[in-house]
Amino acid sequence: MAERGAQGASLDEVGARARTSKGQLYHYFNDRDDLLRSVAEATNEAVLGAQASLFASLGTAGGMRAWADSLVALNESRHGTGGCPIASLVAQVGERDEAARSVLASGFDRWEQAIEAGLAAQKQAGELRPDADTGWLAANVLATLQGGLVLAQARRDPGALRAALDGALRLVDSYRFTPTTASHSQGRPPKMTDRRPGA
Repeated sequence: MAERGAQGASLDEVGARARTSKGQLYHYFNDRDDLLRSVAEATNEAVLGAQASLFASLGTAGGMRAWADSLVALNESRHGTGGCPIASLVAQVGERDEAARSVLASGFDRWEQAIEAGLAAQKQAGELRPDADTGWLAANVLATLQGGLVLAQARRDPGALRAALDGALRLVDSYRFTPTTASHSQGRPPKMTDRRPGA
């Protein structure tokens, strides 16, 4: 599926690669769409599992930077190719198979939740201001990451991903305590301006 695309890989080819018959495939999968949904689930696990140890360190600014640097390093090793495997499958099957689309959407949900959990930990530790909306920030970080992966893939330029993630981290940093706001945190919190675009 990864080599030929979801629509380009036939069950005969899948069987040949797996060294089994089409009949044996039908023993485990009801049809080709059922197989695609299993591929979607496996893709989610591969993408998120590879980041598990990095997700665990997102509770600090340094851990978040290390996560971003790791994603850029992986993209550099691939010379900008590949993009996001989850997004790639969404483009191939998302509009024709609702069940597969739902599986892939759950992968993005889990990714966003991992980022939000890290940001919430930073907020709890006092690294982020009380007005930081961790859900909104996590959604922006993930969306920016996905856009950076698309541009890196189209341009074969990992620098596009680096620029995108630098921007996402700067957005998060805009909600960090400065020495001035930290000094006020012991008393009445200073009035903060909502920095959301368009607000």
